[in-house]
Amino acid sequence: MDTVGEEYLRRRESMLAKLEELADEHAKAVAGGGEKYVERHRKRGKLLARERIELLIDPDSPFLELSPLAAWGSEFPVGASVVTGIGVIEGVECVITANDPTVRGGSSNPWTLRKTLRAADIALKNRLPYVNLVESGGADLPTQKEIFIPGGRIFRDLTRLSAAGIPTIALVFGNSTAGGAYVPGMSDYVVMVRERAKVFLGGPPLVKMATGEESDDESLGGAEMHARTSGLADYLAEDEHDALRLGRSIVRSLRWRKLGNAPLAVREPRYPADELLGIIPEDLKVPFDPREVIARIVDASEFEEFKPLYGSSLVTGWARLHGYPIGILANARGVLFSEESQKATQFIQLANQSRTPLLFLQNTTGYMVGKDYEQGGIIKHGAMMINAVSNSTVPHLTVTMGASYGAGNYGMCGRAYDPRFLFTWPSAKSAVMGPAQLAGVLSIVGRAAAQARGQVYDEEGDAAMRAMVEAQIEAESLPFFLSGRLYDDGVIDPRDTRTVLGICLSAVNSAAEPAEGRFGVFRP
Repeated sequence: MDTVGEEYLRRRESMLAKLEELADEHAKAVAGGGEKYVERHRKRGKLLARERIELLIDPDSPFLELSPLAAWGSEFPVGASVVTGIGVIEGVECVITANDPTVRGGSSNPWTLRKTLRAADIALKNRLPYVNLVESGGADLPTQKEIFIPGGRIFRDLTRLSAAGIPTIALVFGNSTAGGAYVPGMSDYVVMVRERAKVFLGGPPLVKMATGEESDDESLGGAEMHARTSGLADYLAEDEHDALRLGRSIVRSLRWRKLGNAPLAVREPRYPADELLGIIPEDLKVPFDPREVIARIVDASEFEEFKPLYGSSLVTGWARLHGYPIGILANARGVLFSEESQKATQFIQLANQSRTPLLFLQNTTGYMVGKDYEQGGIIKHGAMMINAVSNSTVPHLTVTMGASYGAGNYGMCGRAYDPRFLFTWPSAKSAVMGPAQLAGVLSIVGRAAAQARGQVYDEEGDAAMRAMVEAQIEAESLPFFLSGRLYDDGVIDPRDTRTVLGICLSAVNSAAEPAEGRFGVFRP
C-alpha cells in the first residue's frame, strides 16, 4: 500500500475528520448531565461514574467502554445515563455497569434498559463476573410504558447469572429506589455506603400516601439499617473509596479462573496501526483490499489465506491476534456471489471443526442479483452461508469497516446473528440497501402503479420523493445512528481495532470452549 500517495492521504484526512466527530459525541457522553449537575454531584462529596470505575479497576489497566453512544439521536442524552464496559479487577475481567446520577438522577430510560440488558448478556455468554455501581432513581416515569414490562429482564438476568455460577456484585453509592432496589436485592454480594446508600421499594412520601406511616430515609432504607436489621447489606462501607476497596476485595476472594484457552506468544504486526486510517475510501462503492487491514491487526502480519483463487470477493484464512488463533472472513469487493458463499460455508465448518473463533470484517453490498445469478442458485448458496453462520458455535467477533447492506449483513454475522462483540468504524454504513438504490426501487414501483392506473406520472414529485428518501436512508445508515440504537457495541477508532479485539478474545476465553453444534440442512 502506498502510504504517501495522494489517494491514501485523502482517505486518511477523511477518516480523521470522522474521528473528530466521534470524539465530540464521546465528549457528550462523558459530560453526563452537564456542568451544573456534575458540579452539584461533586459538592455532595461524590465521585462521578467513570471516576468510580477508574478507582475500581486495576491501576493502568484498560477499560473497554461499551455502547457509549447509546441514545444518540433520541430525546435522551448520549450515553443513556449509564456506563458499561469490561475492566480488570484484581486480575479478573469483569463486566462493569455504573449509573450516572448526574443525568436525571441516574434514572433509566428505554435506551438505558437496552444498554444494561446488553451488558448482562455479555457477562452471561462470556462468563464474566458482573459488578453494578448503583445510584439510580429508578425508571424515567414519563417513559414507563417502554420500561416497566421489558425491564423485568434486568432482575431475571441477575438471577440467571448467579444460577450459572457467575458472581454478581452491587456497590450502592446513593439512592436505589423502586425497581432499582431489586438490583442489590438480587445480587450475590452487596456493599452499601454509610449515610449515602438508600435502598427501598417506596420512599417516605410513597409510604405516607400508601399506608399513612411516617418514616425517614435511614429507618426505611438506610445503609446501616440494611447492614444491622434487614440483612440486605453484606458490607457497610464508610465512604465511596471504602466501597470500591471492598468491591475489589470481593473480586479477589472469588479465586476466579478462566476456563477457555490461554493465548500463545504475542507478536506485534509488522505494519503500524496508524496506517489503517488511509485504507477505507470515502466512496464505499470503491473496493479496497482487506488484506491491508488484516496485515495491521494480526500477530506478525502473518495470514494463511484459504482458497485464495476461488471466490475472490471474499478473503478467508487463519491468523493469530494477541496470541489467540482466529479464522477471518473479510469482504474484498463487496458483492457476495455463489462461489464466495460456498467458500464461506466450508471455511466456517472448518473453524468449527478446529474450534477456532471467527472474525468477520464487513464491507458488503449483499448477495448478487440478476437472472443469471438467480438461475445459478444464489439464493440457496447465500442461504447455505447464513445457515453456517447461524449454527456455528465458536465465538464470533464482527467489525463493520465499510458497507453492510442487505442480506450481506446477515451472512457476515451482523447483530441479528449474535456475535459475541460487534464494533463499527466511523466509515461504516448499514441499511437494507444503498440510499440511491432504495429510492430508485420506490420510484420504479410508483411509476409502474401510475402506469397501471392509466395516470401520468408526477416526475417532479418523484424527484422530491427520491431526494427525501435518499436523505433519510443516508442518515439512518450512519454509524452514530446505528450505535445509538445499540446495533453495535461501539464506534471505534480503526487504530484501536487490534487492542479492542484482543480484549474481546481474552474476555471470550473466560468461558469454557463452547460445545460443538449441528448445522441445518444445506440445500444442494
